[in-house]
Amino acid sequence: MSEATELAKVPAKENALQVYQAANGLDPYLAKIREEIDGFIPDITTTKGRQAIASIAHSVARSKTALDNIGKELVADLKDVPKKIDAERKRMRDLLDAWKDEVRKPLDDWQAAEDARIDKLQKGIDWFNLRATENADLDAVELKASIAEVERIVVGEKWEEFEAEAHRAKAKAIESLGAALAKREAYDAEQAELAKLREEKEARDKKDNEDRIAREAAEKATHEAEEKAQREREAQEQKARDEQAAAEKREADLKLQAAESERRAEQAKREKVEAEQKAEQDRLAAIEREKQSVEQARIDEQARQQEAADEIIRQQKARQADVAHKSKILGEAKQAIMSMNVSEELAKAIVLKIARGEVPNVTITF
Repeated sequence: MSEATELAKVPAKENALQVYQAANGLDPYLAKIREEIDGFIPDITTTKGRQAIASIAHSVARSKTALDNIGKELVADLKDVPKKIDAERKRMRDLLDAWKDEVRKPLDDWQAAEDARIDKLQKGIDWFNLRATENADLDAVELKASIAEVERIVVGEKWEEFEAEAHRAKAKAIESLGAALAKREAYDAEQAELAKLREEKEARDKKDNEDRIAREAAEKATHEAEEKAQREREAQEQKARDEQAAAEKREADLKLQAAESERRAEQAKREKVEAEQKAEQDRLAAIEREKQSVEQARIDEQARQQEAADEIIRQQKARQADVAHKSKILGEAKQAIMSMNVSEELAKAIVLKIARGEVPNVTITF
């Protein structure tokens, strides 16, 4: 910038970092500005003098901006340095990782093949071990098939360092399967024997039941024949008894009929006498009831008349008491109004008007 716009030169780019990072490194440049300010004599009496003051102040501001921009540029450059360093570090790491993988690849390939070989052999041993443990629910046919399957697998050099363990696992599997087969065959034989015993028992039970049915049928036939003969004998005996009883009953009936005829004749005579006596009693009773009815009607009429008279007297007394009560209430209301210097005539008219309900919202309680 020209001297017209700034009072001091800015540090050169090649040594700017040293100037700004040193303690008070900008003092020489600030001293130059201070020297220019101190050497200026302000004059506010003329237009040119005032313009000179404004020009010096503007130059100070421009110097501040110039010096500050140099610092900003240094900071921006320094902020890019870590990014460049990190980028170079990443490029280095990636390259060396690739070289490491390149160098290690043969070893990694060998290790993968070795892991696959060991895993395959271990799975073979695990297969033997599984045959030795998972056989509780297999039947004899399945167990024999499993034993044959185990025996078909040849354990030899191809098992390498696992050969001895494979021999042991295979032997254990065959032993376990053999024991399970023996147990299953013993169980099957036991079940077959039990089934045979059940069949024999069912056959015996069936024969015993058939013999029992035949025996019970014969006993039933004999019993029914005996019962039939007994019923026939009893029927004949009952018939003879019934015939004798019928003859005796006919004779008794004739005697009863004769006695009944005689009894009925006597009964008719008694009933006639009783009917005549009862008719006379009923006539006398009817006359007595008529007398009592007439007397009761007279008594009831007297009671009704007395009750009507009592009711009339009661109503008269009630009306008189009501009139007296209302007169008393109206008199008290009239006296209360008269106490307000109202004439008796006017007070009476007011009370009567209220009592008749001619004054809205005002009532007298009786």
